[in-house]
Amino acid sequence: MKRIGITGGIGSGKSVVSNLLRVMGYRVYDTDSEARRLMNTLPQLKAKLCQTFGDDIYAGGTLDRPLLASRVFGHPEQIARLNALVHPAVREDFDRWSQGVRGEFCFVESAILYESHLDRQVDEVWLVTAPESLRIERVQQRSGLSADEVKRRIAAQQGEEERCRQATHVICNDGRESLIATVLSLLNRSR
Repeated sequence: MKRIGITGGIGSGKSVVSNLLRVMGYRVYDTDSEARRLMNTLPQLKAKLCQTFGDDIYAGGTLDRPLLASRVFGHPEQIARLNALVHPAVREDFDRWSQGVRGEFCFVESAILYESHLDRQVDEVWLVTAPESLRIERVQQRSGLSADEVKRRIAAQQGEEERCRQATHVICNDGRESLIATVLSLLNRSR
């Protein structure tokens, strides 16, 4: 079975590609939701998070995400500590999950595929891109953030040029071509 990573910046449409694949019957591991699940259910990870960020981040046994966020965001060294705990747990969980998947392909969706080193666990990477103006518009519609806030988030992510260089295939999600046709073509090329 081939493991394929799906990545892209905020508002690029990587979740749309993942949802298309799910509709087509493929299994997709969503790192964001799985990381949240692991942070609430994996005893070893919970213990390390408490030791690093304080026992009070688990109010009633459930992670108080806003409290944790207040302790890490804006502090690069704290973000690095959090990532050093969560990323290995996600990588291990993805590896275990993908071994149980039957079929020709399975996918992992991650905005930070390279930064989390999940790219080392996949056979190829599909990068979803879109013009910045379209990405800003999409994020504003779904989140209510201002254009400046979205631009700051885009600027904080790995550069598009570097992602394109590292990717196996690039999907331009600008609405001019059929995304379904593009995904079907990539599936055929990846066989």
